[in-house]
Amino acid sequence: MTDTLIDRRDLDFLLYDVMDTGALCSRDRFQDHSRETFDAVIETADRMAREKFATHNSLADKQEPSFVNGQVEMLPQVIEAFQAYAEAGFLAGRYDQDLGGMQLPESVMAACNGFFTAANPGTAGYAFLTTAAANLIRVFGSGAQKDKYLPPMMDGRYSGTMALTEPHAGSSLSDIRTSASPTDDGHYLIKGAKIYISGGEQSITENIVHLVLAKIKGAPPGVKGISLFIVPKFLTTADGQVTGRNGVALAGLIHKLGYRGTTSTALSFGDDAPCHGYLVGEPHQGLKYMFQMMNEARLGVGFGAAVIGYRGYLHSLDYAKDRLQGRKPSQSDPTTPPVALIEHADVRRMLLAQKAYCEGGLALCLYGTRLVDDQHTHPDPDVREQSGFLLDLLTPIMKAWPSEYGPKANDLAIQVYGGAGYTREYPVEQCWRDNRLNPIHEGTNGIQALDLLGRKVWQNKSYGLQLLMKRMQVDLEAATTARCQQWALSLSETLQRAVKVTQDLGAALTKENPDAVLANASCYLHMFGHITVAWMWLRQANVAEFKLASPGLSEQDRNFLEGKLQAAQYFFHWELPTVAQDIVLLQNRDDTCLTMKAEWF
Repeated sequence: MTDTLIDRRDLDFLLYDVMDTGALCSRDRFQDHSRETFDAVIETADRMAREKFATHNSLADKQEPSFVNGQVEMLPQVIEAFQAYAEAGFLAGRYDQDLGGMQLPESVMAACNGFFTAANPGTAGYAFLTTAAANLIRVFGSGAQKDKYLPPMMDGRYSGTMALTEPHAGSSLSDIRTSASPTDDGHYLIKGAKIYISGGEQSITENIVHLVLAKIKGAPPGVKGISLFIVPKFLTTADGQVTGRNGVALAGLIHKLGYRGTTSTALSFGDDAPCHGYLVGEPHQGLKYMFQMMNEARLGVGFGAAVIGYRGYLHSLDYAKDRLQGRKPSQSDPTTPPVALIEHADVRRMLLAQKAYCEGGLALCLYGTRLVDDQHTHPDPDVREQSGFLLDLLTPIMKAWPSEYGPKANDLAIQVYGGAGYTREYPVEQCWRDNRLNPIHEGTNGIQALDLLGRKVWQNKSYGLQLLMKRMQVDLEAATTARCQQWALSLSETLQRAVKVTQDLGAALTKENPDAVLANASCYLHMFGHITVAWMWLRQANVAEFKLASPGLSEQDRNFLEGKLQAAQYFFHWELPTVAQDIVLLQNRDDTCLTMKAEWF
């Protein structure tokens, strides 16, 4: 089995040749960096992920955390890996130097975290949640809250969670019941229950900082009445001295299909003891604040889905090259030696599909992280604003598309292995189980579809969509070779049809019942996602063609670039045409699903 987590040649190609990440070093925030420092950090992440995370991935899956004598017991390797991650500076990598950070671009930090997630999604989850929670406090917390919580979160002594979901409400945050009652001492008393809280209890860190959504008595109904609170596991003084246990308790551990190394918990607040919560920002603005963490998490979920798919792809590729089985249809003589699996056309089909999904998804997610960098650090304020609009529009795609097609890649990896694929002696079945959670994590893909078609496309008079089309046009015009021009024409024609159906749906939303217009939102998400990933493949193909024309290429480099072009061809020939059905269903406002009655099932 291969120990490669992500192909470094592919990552370098995407970061530096396609995304031009090296150009970020000219910006004030990153001026102390160079490609050499970026590569050094990425190399450290790759090595540490293989040595500290991958080595206990299977064991953590088999020996998930357990609740014993009031404590969560977990593998010591998980604790060791988290501490190594923190000590290497990765928790604070993106943050200011005065917070102990390295001021690394989001693009580089995402690439680094991709190795850890590919190596061990369960253990990587604790760091992922902690950095996202810390970032929310950094942006919206008071000065005292930042001083109290950020340093220990950045150095790995405290971890973080996001506590949104409640047993009765699921994804419907407008229906949460957790309450917050003000006290004369400046804090609130939190009362309620949350479920599916990843990292909600563990034995890794000294303290856990829960970010909890709750409603203050008398708040407006629905999401407009939600506030956000810091609820620590242990109460501490301003200088970090523990004064006692807070009234947040573990009600139970939840046993999952995948990500078994990350605790999933049911938490109770204020049942056995008073639970102190500290208001973040203004009352009733909690969902707005939490959306920063949710959107950050959605990008992270998409990235994680892409790299878990990638890991499975590399395993199946390695297996297909080594495993001898059968002969080609043209080889009728049974005495001839069997050939490697990769010599069979149908196996190549499955490998090509995985390559197209995983490398396309990785390109999409890296593009998203580049938008984050441009939103916060580009010297032109107009570009910063445009990057924010584009990121907002594409977030549902960046979450949903990789989390739909990453598991599909893992499913194909199992198929390449054949009977060995669904046994626990080989790694690809765990890849699939881990990845199957991602279409549900951080807002199901159905919710992403409704968000995209019901809201994101129309924001700011569809300004984000206009910006996206302009950026696509740049790469359509950059296609100068015969095969890239063919793919550009295919993408352009599909895009025109998608724009037309979008206009029709927009008009319908102003006149018709939104239930009918949004009934097939999943078709719109698939259409939009496939078009966007086709664009990512055209960008890669344009660069590959350009580099192939360079003199003195090694055979290895030429093979890599030709592989990129063949994967692009697969996507344009096999995948992009599938959106035609989505367009027909959307155009016709197909009511098959909407008019089906519960009694008919």
